[in-house]
Order: sequence, then structure tokens, then C-alpha cells
Amino acid sequence: QVQLVESGGGLVQAGGSLRLSCAASGSIFSINAMGWYRQAPGKQREMVATISSGGSTNYVDSVKGRFTISRDNAKNTVYLQMNSLKPEDTAVYYCNGLIQSRNGAILGYWGQGTQVTVSS
Repeated sequence: QVQLVESGGGLVQAGGSLRLSCAASGSIFSINAMGWYRQAPGKQREMVATISSGGSTNYVDSVKGRFTISRDNAKNTVYLQMNSLKPEDTAVYYCNGLIQSRNGAILGYWGQGTQVTVSS
């Protein structure tokens, strides 16, 4: 069994910063791509940022220059540093990982989500 656990969400004023963390644990053989997604009320879930096993990154246009995704492979953890936050960044943020378990299965896993609220 593989689990992803997010932390670091909260309430912040516009212009502030937050750092999200997502730690993978369980029967892990290897972790491929990881990413952060978000879902605002009444909207579809959207990709925010992804990072490959080799460190290549991809961002949605609305966060480029403000958010930075990184990973610590030794800790099976992915981070999202969010700066210059805007009210429109308010959403539940979910961590996703493409993970190969020790039994050989390669599956996508989701965390439980962490709320980020940016006040104006």
C-alpha cells in the first residue's frame, strides 16, 4: 500500500507565501513523476505543477514565476513553494505521484488534499 500525505496549507494574505509538502510512504519501489493539482469550488481540478524523476518541471501559466516545485528523492517528498499568492490561488491542493510498488504495479496515487486560502 502506498500513501501520499500533504501538509503546509493554511490561510494567508494576498502577497504572502506558503510551502506545501507531500510525503510518499509504504511499499514503494520507485517514484516517477509527481505533481500538484488544485480544485477551487465549482471548478474542475487543474494541474498546477509537475516534476519528472529527472527534475524537469512544468507549470500552468497562471503560476509561472510565482510557484516552484521541487522534490527530495531520498525522502520521497515533493514540495510546492508558493510566493506572491493571489486570492484566485484559493483551492484544495492535491499531491499526485506515479509510483511503482514493490509488487511491480505502476499506479497513480492522490493525497487527501490540503486547503489553501488567500485573503484579499
